[in-house]
Amino acid sequence: MVVMTRWLDPDEQRTWRAFLTASRALMETLDRELQRDAGMPHAYYEILVRLSETPDRRLRMSDLAEATGSSRSRLSHAVARLEAAGWVRREECATDRRGQVALLTDAGFAALAAAAPGHVEGVRRHLFDALSPAQVDQLRRISETLAEHLTGS
Repeated sequence: MVVMTRWLDPDEQRTWRAFLTASRALMETLDRELQRDAGMPHAYYEILVRLSETPDRRLRMSDLAEATGSSRSRLSHAVARLEAAGWVRREECATDRRGQVALLTDAGFAALAAAAPGHVEGVRRHLFDALSPAQVDQLRRISETLAEHLTGS
């Protein structure tokens, strides 16, 4: 059985390329600003945020990897760097001797609190300020649709 490729039409191709360019440029800009202003890449900021939003500022490493969309090995490397900075500490999991828990330290919470205002301003300036309220609503609805389609949640 021969499967026909459903090639993108010119409008779909233009939309796809615009989406790639915009999303890549936004994330690169936010990452560059976090590096410059807070001394951390966006991936590390995301880890600190996820930990700060949990009870007792701790998560199993496997759950943290899933929450940040990272592989376990990439997360382990990032957490090692955050440990070296004194921002995160690893502990053994009380319910599973094989598991580990990442814990946001007070120093890590302070680093996050210092970085957050500049990062939020960057998100506002580079994303929301460029869009009308109707476009923000459209972007949210489109993003929720894609997230549900791709993750099933």
